[in-house]
Formats: sequence, C-alpha cells, structure tokens
Amino acid sequence: MNRTGALAVATLGLLGLGVLARGRWPDSAPALDCEPGAVRVVDGVAVCGEGAAPSASQRLLLGRRLDLNTVSESELARVPGVGPSLARRLVQEREAQGRFSSWEQVAAVPGVGAARLETLQATTDLR
Repeated sequence: MNRTGALAVATLGLLGLGVLARGRWPDSAPALDCEPGAVRVVDGVAVCGEGAAPSASQRLLLGRRLDLNTVSESELARVPGVGPSLARRLVQEREAQGRFSSWEQVAAVPGVGAARLETLQATTDLR
C-alpha cells in the first residue's frame, strides 16, 4: 500500500471513531429527574431527595444561580471574578442599605464595573 492509501485508511478510521464517539456522547437531557430546588448532595454526589443542600460553589456547578441578597460573603467570594474584597463590599452595602432591588444598585458598589456586573448578573439573582 502506498502513502496515499495509508492516509485514506487512517482518515476513514478517524472518521469512524468520530461517528462512534458522537453517537455515544452525552445528550442535553438533565441527569436528575427532580426540580433544581430538590437537588441535594450526599458524599459529594448530587441526588434527588434527602441530603445536604448544595453549597454556593456546588449550586453554581449545577447551573443554579445564587441569591445576591442572601449569599454569604465567603460563598460570594468564590464566584469567578468576584473575590474576597468585592464580596465584602457587596455584603457591607447590602447590610447598610438593605436588599438590592435593582442591578443599578449593585453597579453603584465600588469595584463593580461592567464586566463584574455582567458576571454577577449571570451567576446571581435579586430575589
């Protein structure tokens, strides 16, 4: 077999592997058959039913948002792009002025620029 034939066989083999991998790739269906609020964590594994409520980091990994008006400073500091000092300022502002009722109030906190505001809007809610 010449070089062209070997390349053709290799290409067909890779194409076949790609088709096989695509057919076995996980789909977008939820892994758990319960409402997001019913998800609990048992020994580090998300389950439906009994167990501990997920931590803030675990909620983010599960695709759930945090409540900016109730999340603790240490949990908020773990949100990508926030960090400890901004988390402290956000919680201090929340304690001084009361609950955040608009994103404009959040944007007024020193250190919350456009990029951080966008991150907060993507990961938190104002419930």
